[in-house]
Amino acid sequence: MRHLDGLAPLAGHYDGFILDLWGVVHDGVKLYPHARKTIVRLRERGKRIVMLSNAPRRAAMAAAGLTRLGIEPELYDGVMTSGESVWEALLTRTDPWFAALGRRAFFMGPARDLPLLEGLDIELALTPAEADFVLNIGADEAIDDRNLEPHLPALEACRRANLPMVCANPDIIIVRDGERILCAGALAAAYAEMGGEFRQRGKPDAAVYGPTLAMLETPRERVLAVGDALRTDIAGAAGMGIESCWVLDGIHDLAGKHAEAEAEAAAAGLAPVATLPSFTW
Repeated sequence: MRHLDGLAPLAGHYDGFILDLWGVVHDGVKLYPHARKTIVRLRERGKRIVMLSNAPRRAAMAAAGLTRLGIEPELYDGVMTSGESVWEALLTRTDPWFAALGRRAFFMGPARDLPLLEGLDIELALTPAEADFVLNIGADEAIDDRNLEPHLPALEACRRANLPMVCANPDIIIVRDGERILCAGALAAAYAEMGGEFRQRGKPDAAVYGPTLAMLETPRERVLAVGDALRTDIAGAAGMGIESCWVLDGIHDLAGKHAEAEAEAAAAGLAPVATLPSFTW
């Protein structure tokens, strides 16, 4: 594992880059200081770039968010999200597990993510007892997005109703503008501890990488995935036979702590080709 100060030494070895968004390009509120410049440097060298995010919303919404932050569409070749993968699974129902879900969903998450249901033949159920399944978007800040406990009664009601859960974001936590926020993966983990059944889409699951690689149009041996989370970004890339670069100042907060980073990666059975203190050139 190489410990680099920037991405430049790696750039010549790859033709395509899969970039995580939250924790690499932005913090949910603003771009990281060198993110845009680094993306521009890659584009100047003819590199293909696809953004891959565990965001529980459609890819078009994630792209619009990038534009608002100053990452124009010409700076990348596509966007894929966990929400897009869930939407596609609920639309097509080609996966037998999704096909068996039914059409009435109990929604757990902030109201701003309700657009994920647009275009789907799904009704919202007011209570778990009226639902066929639970659609877990994440912790609603109107309830509490820092602590799990306020969400346990709803999860327990879903369990009593024996509802299967669709998790639209495998992340456990994110760091938004310096604050650690609970994600859908934390709710799904609690539900599993209660004995509940769930299925997730997004990194590290293979299903989200097919569309990503199709947009990238690059042989995977010439692809580098850049992410800040071992459990999702680095593990997901490894599962697909894709080399990875680990950004240390994101969720793990290990910038400059090379020995600790190596120990954490080894404990997880992962071997990114390099680390960066931040997403910089």
